[in-house]
Amino acid sequence: MWRFDKRILAQFDFFSIILIIPLVIASNWLIGEVVPALAQKQTAYTAISAVVFLVVFLLPIRRMSWLIPLIYWINIALLVAVEFFGHSRLGAQRWIDIPFINATIQPSEFVKPALILMLAYIINKNPPDVNGYRLLDFLKISFYILLPFILIAKEPDLGTALVLLLIGYGVLFFIGVYWKIWATIISAILLLSPLAYEYGLKDYQKVRIQDFLSEEPSYHVQQSIIAIGSGGLTGKSKEESTQTQMRFLPIATSDFIFAFVVERSGFLGALALISIYVMLILHLLSLSVFNKDYYIKVVTVAISFMIFIYMGVNISMTIGYAPVVGVPLPMFSYGGSSFLNFMILFAIMQNLITFRYKDMYDKSGTKSFL
Repeated sequence: MWRFDKRILAQFDFFSIILIIPLVIASNWLIGEVVPALAQKQTAYTAISAVVFLVVFLLPIRRMSWLIPLIYWINIALLVAVEFFGHSRLGAQRWIDIPFINATIQPSEFVKPALILMLAYIINKNPPDVNGYRLLDFLKISFYILLPFILIAKEPDLGTALVLLLIGYGVLFFIGVYWKIWATIISAILLLSPLAYEYGLKDYQKVRIQDFLSEEPSYHVQQSIIAIGSGGLTGKSKEESTQTQMRFLPIATSDFIFAFVVERSGFLGALALISIYVMLILHLLSLSVFNKDYYIKVVTVAISFMIFIYMGVNISMTIGYAPVVGVPLPMFSYGGSSFLNFMILFAIMQNLITFRYKDMYDKSGTKSFL
């Protein structure tokens, strides 16, 4: 039997939701100006994500923690299945066809919440000592990070693989690892980087890096810089936003949507957008710092790192400070998979925060909610 409990309102983290709402509204508005049909799809994605958020939020995650390793290994199995049954697009084998409904899924997207939950599960069961994790524990946790990284990089999807790698080791850095281990890793990266570039990257990946390092930016980046520069202080009207409306700016609704934002709303609009992300990141970090619960610490810091990485890479590539990769602006670029992933992660976070006290569950075993 379900019953209402107003105590949930006292624990629920409303501030993160307040910061996400303007991102969703502004994104839908801008996408609708370029391609109204995509805005309708994005609205549908948002509605589906809201339902998924509610379902995940109401799950007794802590009571079901024994399922977390199973969820992780199911996602690993899906990544392995891509190798044998995957569907190829533009030279990359990243999708699996779903029979009978003429649809595909991209398992690499679902690995992100699975990995973050797995790290929370492992760290909660075996917290670090005062000086951080030593080598044996570090290697054990690294196995769970490196396994999906290798499988996703092999597809190839180096962008997603690197995001996973940075999130995983970012969490470990925050939680604590003995300093000599980090010193060894950094030294190894510096020494092995030339070999990784020569033998580990595909030709098209090398081209992206070469375009980034060349004196002249690629066509995509040139048009993006023009759009950003033309926005001025307050931006242009819809009719005067020629870079977007005349289709000079490529992929204006997803990869290069930040350039569209600046063309349309100028420096002040870009500052407002970045400020929302900064407040959200700092808020999540504060939740992690001031919580002793390792589930909350890991999930909140992982989401903050994920937002920072996506935002930093996306904005940097639109202004020519990073190679062009398919990294969306978090909860802003058009697309259902990325937005759904973030909503699942925020639902997990809200669940862990809201129901972190045992008295939120009554003695009969029924869950209280509002």
